[in-house]
Amino acid sequence: REPLVRKTSSSYHTFPESTARRLDREYLRSLHNKRLYLAVFAAVLGNFSFGFALVYPSPVIPALEAHPNPALRLDQHTAPWFGSVFTLGAAAGGLSTMLLNDCLGRKLSIMFSALPSALGYALLAGAQGLWMLLLGRLLTGYAGGVTSASIPVYISEISHPGVRGMLGACPQLMAVLGSLVLYALGKYLRLVLDWGWLAVAGEVPVLAMVLLLCFMPNSPRFLLSQGKEDEALGSLCWLRGEDTDYAREYEQIKDSVRKQSRRVSCAELKDPFLYKPILIAAGMRFLQQLSGVTCILVYLQPIFKKTSVILKPEYDAALVGLVRLSSVAIAAVSMDKAGRKILLFVSAGVMLVSNLTMGLYIHFVPASHNGTVANTTLVSSANLPAEPTNYITLIPLLAIMFFIMGYAMGWGPITWLLMSEILPLKARGVASGLCVVVSWLTAFTLTQFFLPAVNAFGLEVPFLFFAVISAGNILFTGCCVPETKGRSLEQIEAFFRTGRRSFLR
Repeated sequence: REPLVRKTSSSYHTFPESTARRLDREYLRSLHNKRLYLAVFAAVLGNFSFGFALVYPSPVIPALEAHPNPALRLDQHTAPWFGSVFTLGAAAGGLSTMLLNDCLGRKLSIMFSALPSALGYALLAGAQGLWMLLLGRLLTGYAGGVTSASIPVYISEISHPGVRGMLGACPQLMAVLGSLVLYALGKYLRLVLDWGWLAVAGEVPVLAMVLLLCFMPNSPRFLLSQGKEDEALGSLCWLRGEDTDYAREYEQIKDSVRKQSRRVSCAELKDPFLYKPILIAAGMRFLQQLSGVTCILVYLQPIFKKTSVILKPEYDAALVGLVRLSSVAIAAVSMDKAGRKILLFVSAGVMLVSNLTMGLYIHFVPASHNGTVANTTLVSSANLPAEPTNYITLIPLLAIMFFIMGYAMGWGPITWLLMSEILPLKARGVASGLCVVVSWLTAFTLTQFFLPAVNAFGLEVPFLFFAVISAGNILFTGCCVPETKGRSLEQIEAFFRTGRRSFLR
């Protein structure tokens, strides 16, 4: 095998550009993806658990508000913390992943997340007091932060350009699927069992993830960065197939890793090769959360109640979840064909129109039509029965559905994918954790200030603010985000190193 590698290495540097591109296309057509898909499936079970844990309070808070045990009963002060402390745990998880990704590796970091996740679900299932509920939410949030920073990086490093866009959308797809399963179990399981069994059900994907990942390879790029060349070659061989020209790809990866063998230092952060992709990735995570998606999902039913949507509350979340799932699936199929930037433009445009429609509807439609009650807060309105008086109340339902659709087909999955694609290898572990910290601290801050803003200025003000942010997303995409469709991670790094757009054509 070694002579083949040496021969491929020399040809990699001497082939004309057109010949190299032809060989790349032939190589992509020859690959066997079954094992790659299996490795990705094993990893994204962590995202399924993340989506499950994120919306866990949705069916559980009503049950705990009416719980006969005072030690477990939630009120208007403790219920918001039960929902939002998850994001603080996720931020802490992202912060720790800045070290875990480079010390343990991508695969072991994902497997490590099973420990706090399993413990958190156990605390929720057997909770005897409020502290156990909050600690359980904090630990499951911590696990979600670790997986949020590790899984996209692992997928991007084991995938090839032909399917990296599709596979890069899988984390978001599985997170949405996990949320849908939670909604379904929350509706039907509580009819026959106690709410604590929802936490027991959350243990299943965590255990399945750990068992499957035991048989999956680590990232070839990470193994090369640790000097484990034989393991890296074996990992790539397993992922691509023994009868393919994987040795040529191995040499390209090895050459890239060799140029970035040292750990990143503070002085190197002044290099545009490092700070530009980090700022783009962190900026996208910041704008993604600032567009209001977490607030809208967390307070979805109260928002529908406030606007008196003609729909039973128990079907609201499931309907929006189905829209999210189908939209992420569309993005996964089209990402490697249409490209990342066009989907980001369409996504931000749909979110802009949806938020603007929602804000203007709440502002201009009289209370007698939209069913709002003067001086009624968003939380208290959630306890009022919906009394739709006009079919015009379908407007907020359609606006929210289009917002979720727009988010899920662009700024949801592509933000995670681009984070793992554009970050340089030598800073990928640390920078991905930083991006997750930025994301969840923004989500926590916005979620905490959402209700006070609604009570002080009205429900239309946050939606108009989200519309302004969506317009900023369009500008940010056009000015800062590179198109990475069909490009290898090495070509993307070469673009940021040299500034030559020819590497991305």
